[in-house]
Amino acid sequence: MSETLVRFEPRGAVKTLMSCKDNEVLLSGAAGTGKSVGALMKIHLACLSVPNVRALIARKTHASLTSSTLVTFRQKVAAEALAAGIVSFYGGSAQEPASFRYANGSVIVVGGLDRSTRLLSTEYDLIFVDEAIEATPEDLDTLVTRLRNGRLSYQQLIMSTNPGPPTHHLKQRADAGRCTMLYSTHEDNPRLYDGGWTEYGQAYLARLDSLTGARYQRMRWGKWVAAEGLVYDGWDESVHVVDRFKIPPEWTRWISIDLGFTNPTCIQWWAEDADGRLYLHRELYRTRTLVEDHAKRMLELMKYPSGQWREPQPRAIICDHDAEDRATLERHLGMGTTAAKKTVSDGIQAVQSRLKVQADGKPRLFIFRDSLVESDEDLAARALPTRAVDEITGYIWAVKPGNGGSELKEEPLKKDDHAMDALRYMVAERDLGGRPRVRVLA
Repeated sequence: MSETLVRFEPRGAVKTLMSCKDNEVLLSGAAGTGKSVGALMKIHLACLSVPNVRALIARKTHASLTSSTLVTFRQKVAAEALAAGIVSFYGGSAQEPASFRYANGSVIVVGGLDRSTRLLSTEYDLIFVDEAIEATPEDLDTLVTRLRNGRLSYQQLIMSTNPGPPTHHLKQRADAGRCTMLYSTHEDNPRLYDGGWTEYGQAYLARLDSLTGARYQRMRWGKWVAAEGLVYDGWDESVHVVDRFKIPPEWTRWISIDLGFTNPTCIQWWAEDADGRLYLHRELYRTRTLVEDHAKRMLELMKYPSGQWREPQPRAIICDHDAEDRATLERHLGMGTTAAKKTVSDGIQAVQSRLKVQADGKPRLFIFRDSLVESDEDLAARALPTRAVDEITGYIWAVKPGNGGSELKEEPLKKDDHAMDALRYMVAERDLGGRPRVRVLA
């Protein structure tokens, strides 16, 4: 059998992970510390070394897995083995999920937890969940039950994540002793630090140092901290973020837009059920894209090439920006738009009201877990928000300095708020105003 050379220098938390045999391990740390590469390398080396190992690489959604984690695995972990033919990729079938197959009989199954039926029909020795902060406690508990293949001397669930609030179930899981928490630092990544900060490392840390508030503490220093002065303190991801389901065609559809260029443009598609609950089911969030290109992408998502609608037409397209950009959007969409209601205070109060759990046990606003159509990799590389769920946990009240000390203003900080603006426009239109219809432009 042919051989392949794997070059890898584990450091810090990743070095500890390589020899750790605890049932559950959580790699936590700042952005860019090499957590995912380290976890993927451990699984890859186990599969190379021991025949017939079965492993699973997963993220909460299939789309996020293929666009990030599997790219890392192919390019930074298994490149030599793939080139040598020791590892090959199988695209999957109706009966069997996609996987990387090793010449010695080992297999790494890959998939999203949103498509978990086939993933969970077999047993594993190792499971890696990337960006585990997206997974639910039920997801993790179910995965643990599949760790019983027995080809290794131990079975292990490995998770990696950037930190979130200290109340998050992952932190509580570690604090309760259910999993071992390993903290990684930027010095653990040789691309950033090699006896001193590399040129790339200095540039990367400079980007992180430009962050503020809880996001700075989490992404720069790897701390599990809550955002002080959170605007939507009623937000609970376990309640407000839901798995995708088929939206009934009779539900009313809406679109809300906050336009930008250097700052992100955020376009949100909403569905309203018969009880008035709003569901954010699709989202575009991109920088440096022309208005006409946004319009083209919107039409691709909503219409077939023939021009026939794939889905019910929106009742209104609620848009905030200057008249010129709105006119450009209308021209390229062939539909009219409605000016957003921009009063901030009452709009925020309306959103806060919708986040409250009502007498029926449900809030009146939800976000689909996989609502983001595609990630803006430039924003992700700078550890900036790439979707509404990222923004809402860092959306805070501005601080007003005074003689007696600082106090919170009655307005939010104008930073990383593009999805929050679009979300507020939608709720304000629905709860504070009328219900216009889309005009089809001749």
